[in-house]
Amino acid sequence: QARIDSGEQMLRGVNAHRPETDIEVDVLKIDNAEVRARQLSKLQRLKGTRDVAAVESALDALTRAAQGTENLLEFAIRAARANATVGEISFALERAFGRHVATVQTISGIYRKALGDHPVVDGLQDKLDAFEKKAGGKPRILVAKMGQDGHDRGQKVIATAFADLGFDVTVGAMFQTPDEIARLAVAQDVHIVGASSLAAGHLTLIPELRDALKKLGRGDMLIVAGGVIPPQDYDAVRQAGAAEIFPPGTVIPEAADRLLDRLLATD
Repeated sequence: QARIDSGEQMLRGVNAHRPETDIEVDVLKIDNAEVRARQLSKLQRLKGTRDVAAVESALDALTRAAQGTENLLEFAIRAARANATVGEISFALERAFGRHVATVQTISGIYRKALGDHPVVDGLQDKLDAFEKKAGGKPRILVAKMGQDGHDRGQKVIATAFADLGFDVTVGAMFQTPDEIARLAVAQDVHIVGASSLAAGHLTLIPELRDALKKLGRGDMLIVAGGVIPPQDYDAVRQAGAAEIFPPGTVIPEAADRLLDRLLATD
């Protein structure tokens, strides 16, 4: 990533041979809130009409099978035929196995070393010094993944790069809700919450994050969004609470520079 940002490694369409004008691409838009409400309604109808005793029996049998050496697929199918949901089947297995929690690991030093001399970085250090003098410490950023978005490479690249550039970085766990991210942001007392969106959840998750921060009395935190966000969604994302949007092809030091400008401009 540093070689791409510095221009050492050419990537057609990103840092070389870019189109002179934006190419508008038709994107299928899904109302996530409407889909969620419809699915919840279906679940309520299902749970209200199924044989509860049969469901609980099938789920208990699945848990016992998981604790032994039985064929789990057979017992999971039985639970599904009893109208157990995927979530309930997963929880039945979790009672036996526990739940996997991914370990977030980042590296330090490699991005900055590979970036080499970069005109933005020289000015960036002056702004970092000015911010530390103003705020009494480094700018703090939380890089978050919300919803069912398992694409975490970008999150790790951003976290590593921003740390190398002088930010104090917190990396959020995978598959967090906006409420969980808001609580983590408040606990870490960050200045910026960066939402990495690569699964088309930005129109739903960013406004929920904004509202969650306001409920905790921290509506002052700067929310920024990055990832695969169609240009036609930019206005809606900004209205939803994002102060900045960083699409594919963003040069990371330039993004950091813009964020520092915003932080220095606030009282």
